[in-house]
Formats: sequence, structure tokens, C-alpha cells
Amino acid sequence: MSAVAAPVLVVDATAPGAAVLRRAAEVLRRAGAIVFPTETFYGLGADALRPEAVARVRRLKGRPDDRPLLLLVDSIAMVESLVTTITPAARALMERHWPGPLTLVLPARALVPVEVTAGTGTVGVRLSSHAVARGLVTALGGPVTAPSANVTGASPPTTVAAALASLGDDVDLALDAGVTAGGPASTVLDAVADPPRVIRQGAVMP
Repeated sequence: MSAVAAPVLVVDATAPGAAVLRRAAEVLRRAGAIVFPTETFYGLGADALRPEAVARVRRLKGRPDDRPLLLLVDSIAMVESLVTTITPAARALMERHWPGPLTLVLPARALVPVEVTAGTGTVGVRLSSHAVARGLVTALGGPVTAPSANVTGASPPTTVAAALASLGDDVDLALDAGVTAGGPASTVLDAVADPPRVIRQGAVMP
């Protein structure tokens, strides 16, 4: 673990500055790990298409190798670049509930690392309604990992302080947008199934 505390940048929760998002995206491009806010909890972000970065997220969280990681996107077009098929039912759910706390599990393209899919052949994707989370994905130009920013088994954090207390100092940057809403985590639906099947009931009632 690093002996140096991660830099913390204060960011506006509704209108994040472009310079802060660019700095965070540069950290991600260097396979860094960052703490950032979502509409529910603080997340632990890495460039989802870099296996070494995703592996670092797993180490920080103590995430079992057989548990997939969910990804944030900024558009349906980005989803299309990550998955092989989007069913009409899945598109309807995107139109109804995105941006928002609904994760859809879809068949992954080969470019999605096994460190993300955990060998399932599928990937969970979500378009966040939080301006910082969505802006971070856009600044990177690619998907960002989004597990809660805590070690596995701990309570998901609603503040940067709680996230860093759980993860220690071995992250590269934290974006502080104040207290997040908390509440239930995102709902997760298996959208490969027809009709889609609830994997985890959460904030959205589909």
C-alpha cells in the first residue's frame, strides 16, 4: 500500500469541470484507479478495456475472480461497441430507465477482458444519471468499471472519506462531489434471457 494519500479533487456534482474530468481520464489511461461518485454510491473506476487496470480493481476490493464487474457507458452506441446483441426488450429498458440505476447484462464482445466478465461471456452495462460518472466515461472515451469503492463485504460508501478509509491509500485519485444518495444499489437484469430476468433487485423496478 502506498504511504501517500490519494489526491482528492472537489467536483461539482451537477456540472463537473472539464479540466477535472480530463485529469481523471488521464489517470485511467495510465491504468490508474480512481474513486468517483455515482447516483447511488461512490465507485471504484478503471479503464475497463485494460486488463491490468481491471485486475488492480479486483485486488483493491478483494473481489473474487468468479464475480463479474459492472461497467459504466455514456451512450447506447458505446454499449453496441461492447456487446454482440441488444434485444428489443433490452433497448426498451434502456429507453425507459437510462440514465439511471439499471444494469443490463448482455453478451460481451471479445474485446471485453475476462477480468471484467469473469469468464461468463457476458457484461453488465449501465448509463449513470450522475453527471460526474457520465462525464468521466465521456472524457475517457470508453467504459469505466463501477463496483462500489469498498473492500468486498464492507458497506458501500456515500462519501469519499468512507471510500478511502475502506480502500486505503492505494488509489491514484478521488473525485469528491459530496454525499451521494445511497439507498439500494442498481437493479441488475439478465437481458440475454427473454424476457429479461432479475439478478439483483435494486433501485429500479423494471
